[in-house]
Amino acid sequence: MHEITQLAASQWRLRGAAIIALSISFLTPALAQQAPAAVRLLPEDAERGLNGPQHNFDFLAPGTTGNNYQTAGFFGQKLRPYLAGNAEALAHLDEYRRQKTVFLIDRLVAVGAFGLYGQQILAGDERQYFNNTQKVAIGVFAASVLATVFINRNTNSYLQKAVTSYNAGIARGGLWPRLRPTAIGMGAAPTGQPVLALRWALR
Repeated sequence: MHEITQLAASQWRLRGAAIIALSISFLTPALAQQAPAAVRLLPEDAERGLNGPQHNFDFLAPGTTGNNYQTAGFFGQKLRPYLAGNAEALAHLDEYRRQKTVFLIDRLVAVGAFGLYGQQILAGDERQYFNNTQKVAIGVFAASVLATVFINRNTNSYLQKAVTSYNAGIARGGLWPRLRPTAIGMGAAPTGQPVLALRWALR
């Protein structure tokens, strides 16, 4: 009688182990589909280096595939809604917006200095090309052009860091990758009864 009871208990354990294993196998693809997708930059934009091109970035929104890229906007404002909830990514995007704002101000200063120089040419009875006001205008214009180099040096990297931080947050924040066992099998307890064996890798 005792042996029959042990046999029945072993069968129930095997059935439980099988149910758990099947549940895990069915849940894996379902949870993977529910995981948030990453933001992907246009390959050429993702590879921009220091002092690279300063045109707007193009990106694929989470869950978007194919060639459906959209522009991030001059200040990256169209990318911001997708980064919501990730403070580090938004901080980098704020740095990108700051740099683009400074760049815009710098361009306005350069255009203003150039316009002042041109206005001074016909300011008097005779054409002037190097009066004191024009000297100041030339100096401001030259300083603006030089400042542009330093302003633009790291601008691109801030938006790239924003996307990288967001995607890293997705990788760290997923619950299933941390709970999913790395190996599933059957083992034997010291009493000889079969048990379900699950193994997790420490990360």
